[in-house]
Amino acid sequence: MGTLPEIEAAIKRLLENDIRQLAAWLEEYVEQMWDKEIENDLVSGKLDKLIAKAEADIAANRVRDTALPYP
Repeated sequence: MGTLPEIEAAIKRLLENDIRQLAAWLEEYVEQMWDKEIENDLVSGKLDKLIAKAEADIAANRVRDTALPYP
C-alpha cells in the first residue's frame, strides 16, 4: 500500500467517473466504520449511561418531537 500522498496522486489520475465511484465507496466505508464503533461502544457498555438518561427522560416526558417547528 502506498503512502497518503501517493494515493492522492493516483486519485488525481483517475477519470471523473472512477473518482465519483471511489467517493461513494469511501462514504459507505466510513459509515460502516462508524456503525462498528457504535456497536463496539454498545457491547462494551460505554453508552449505558446515555441510554439510561434517555430512557429516564422519555419516562418523565422530558422530551419533545424535534421534527415539529419551534413555537
